[in-house]
Amino acid sequence: MAKNSAQFDPYEDDVFARIASKYDHLCDIFSLGAHRLWKRKMSSEIAATRGGVILDMASGTGDIALRVASKLAKQNTNTKIIASDICPAMLNIAETKARTKNLAESILRFQILDAHDLRSIPDNTIDIYSLSFAMKICDREKLIPEALRILKPGGMLYCLEASHIPVKPIHTAYMKYMEWCIPVIARIATGGDRSAHDYLLKGIHEMPNQKAFSQELGTYGFENVSHKNLSLGIIALHRAYKPKIH
Repeated sequence: MAKNSAQFDPYEDDVFARIASKYDHLCDIFSLGAHRLWKRKMSSEIAATRGGVILDMASGTGDIALRVASKLAKQNTNTKIIASDICPAMLNIAETKARTKNLAESILRFQILDAHDLRSIPDNTIDIYSLSFAMKICDREKLIPEALRILKPGGMLYCLEASHIPVKPIHTAYMKYMEWCIPVIARIATGGDRSAHDYLLKGIHEMPNQKAFSQELGTYGFENVSHKNLSLGIIALHRAYKPKIH
């Protein structure tokens, strides 16, 4: 079983640093703006889930973390959000966006972290672990156990990721469309930077479907795993809990 669906290594290819300034615009183009709806759904659920410390892993330009922080800022809460990424250029943009939105440092802080190696975070210290559109480019064999380790007993994992439309003919047609449109759009938008679309296409193709990914989370020790299909199943929002006694 392939553990890194896109076979992407951020230490060998700094594609996210190269496209950081264009990343938000590319997300709008690739998803026709739908990523905003998907992220709004995820951030609303996270904000409604009680937790003292939220770790938003692979935050990129901060869309999830900033949305959650904006919601929590309106509440009387002591929740802390850590927005983290392995790419400083992406996280710098997230910090700039946070300042523009006047989000308090008392709620939100930023930290360079590698999802595969979180040795700087002690066991059983995170209430909510969130990850959006990065599972397909990460080594799940390393990431998932690390997420489980740092979560408190009863803590919750949220994962928003590309998935499979349950109706096979529709999914096949959708993938054919993606195979055509993503390279064309990416070449125009990035000036021919193939990495910007190669990892995305491969990751979408090889990422397990909703049921298989749910089962995989269970094999690593998560329980009460569930998912919700968004946009017919193009995207799935998975939720999973660390057992209360672990």
